[in-house]
Amino acid sequence: MPSRLLITNVRVVLPHRLLEPGYVYVEDGCIAEVGEGTTTGGSGLTELDGAGAYLLPGLVDIHSDAVEKEIQPRPNVTFPIGPACGELERKLAANGITTIFHSISFSAGEGVRSNDLAATIARHISGQARQCHLIRNLVHLRYEISNTAALELMEELIAEGVASLFSFMDHTPGQGQYGSIEQYKKYVRKTYWLKEEECDALVAQKIRERQEVDPARLRFLAATAQARGVPLASHDDDTPDKVEEMYRLGASIAEFPVNLATARHARLLGMHVCVGAPNILRGGSHENNLKAREALDSGAADILCSDYYPPALLQAVFYLAADGYSLPAAVRLATLNPAQATGLVAELGSVEEGKKADLILVRLIGGQPVIMGTVTGGKLVARFAYHLNP
Repeated sequence: MPSRLLITNVRVVLPHRLLEPGYVYVEDGCIAEVGEGTTTGGSGLTELDGAGAYLLPGLVDIHSDAVEKEIQPRPNVTFPIGPACGELERKLAANGITTIFHSISFSAGEGVRSNDLAATIARHISGQARQCHLIRNLVHLRYEISNTAALELMEELIAEGVASLFSFMDHTPGQGQYGSIEQYKKYVRKTYWLKEEECDALVAQKIRERQEVDPARLRFLAATAQARGVPLASHDDDTPDKVEEMYRLGASIAEFPVNLATARHARLLGMHVCVGAPNILRGGSHENNLKAREALDSGAADILCSDYYPPALLQAVFYLAADGYSLPAAVRLATLNPAQATGLVAELGSVEEGKKADLILVRLIGGQPVIMGTVTGGKLVARFAYHLNP
């Protein structure tokens, strides 16, 4: 017998309007009916009274490297991948994220960003997605183009079906995210506790490695991903010419463009542009680059991601909804738009009949959005009952 769930007494957030009150009927993991008003269920179904909460589509997060901190919370402190990923998944469900693209970096670095450990993490997540899980766990492979030692490994992971999104990164000092050499050195001093002479040696090494990159190999890697139906993204583009180059390579998503001119050019090319939710909440970039709010307000960005802080995604959606955006428009930034960008829109990203029943119940408490329940595939995987003082 198919599983059935009826969610009633909710304010349903549709792509372009609200149903107040509304209800959603779920059968066998999919949304079977979305209606306005009230209804009652029959026998043999589970009924969930939303008590006036908002019902949103589950959040789709296309860039989150939170898994790295879960596995390696401090330098030289590494926890087992399985328990760490399981703990992170519970946190994500509690923050309304029902589809996550875990961003795994291959930058020839240490720890979680070393080629071997990064590949192990990516393969574990890909396997977990087919076995025991609360939410939809996908892998976003992030490839540093100067990391030539990982080229064949990237091809292997794509061929194995591990990647659901693939991005090219270029963190060479003096361009992109690190517009000056000193900006890069400041970052590595803080992150890796390097001495000045070690910073200088690393800068020289990064510049030398970038000069050795073979564009033909990058084109082949991009074609390999596209042949498997894996969307491509660029990262930290700092000029319109750079984003144009990545577009010709096959990129359809631009992550974190460094300035407004580059973001606008990406949109003119028809690319999706992704900015960080923490940037919205903090009022700017932690690296003093493009302000996400400026990009959104000017139409130069259309996707929000959690970047490095999963709780920021839902918080940013409701922050925007309280500051000039309609709630449906703000919700689209973290649901429908990322689903479109990653080829998932036929099944995910909106509360519509026929789609997977990935849904979240949200209530505003003290002006802040709070998750009351999370549903994935029609199954209530998380529920919270807060003690509220009158």
